[in-house]
Amino acid sequence: MSPTVDPNAVEAYLHEHIPISRAMEIAVAEASTERVALGAPLEPNVNHRSTVFGGSCASVAILAAWTLVHLRVQETGLVARVVIQRGATDYRLPIVRAFVATCESPGEPAWDRFVHALGRRGHARIELEATVTSDGVIVATFSGAYVAIVTGPDNRGEAGAGAGTIG
Repeated sequence: MSPTVDPNAVEAYLHEHIPISRAMEIAVAEASTERVALGAPLEPNVNHRSTVFGGSCASVAILAAWTLVHLRVQETGLVARVVIQRGATDYRLPIVRAFVATCESPGEPAWDRFVHALGRRGHARIELEATVTSDGVIVATFSGAYVAIVTGPDNRGEAGAGAGTIG
């Protein structure tokens, strides 16, 4: 399964609901339920050393993984709040140009457990990783845990789901 989502719709959603993504000039390069890639330029994310601010790098990676979870939850028909529970970023090299954070699906068994728990308990947790590249070189890696919490009825009118949908 890898339904592609309109990158422009995802970007518009992020810019509306997560305003810092607009200020950071985050652009959606790719969006599907298997992979999300978000890019950002150096200029609005620069630090005093003329490299990317570490917080900007971490934020783009966090948001790439968050977006993947959000798309997967949306696919279930449940309405849920997705939050990061914990995250860690390993910085390998200074970033001196535009950069891209890519989060790949951890595989169907992990998503199956996640969706089952979400439907059964009303909340679920999943571990994700993202890779940050610049000019094709890995400059940072991110790992984090995300939690989805059902907040109201799902799209079928059943108890279970509350955040907006993309597209």
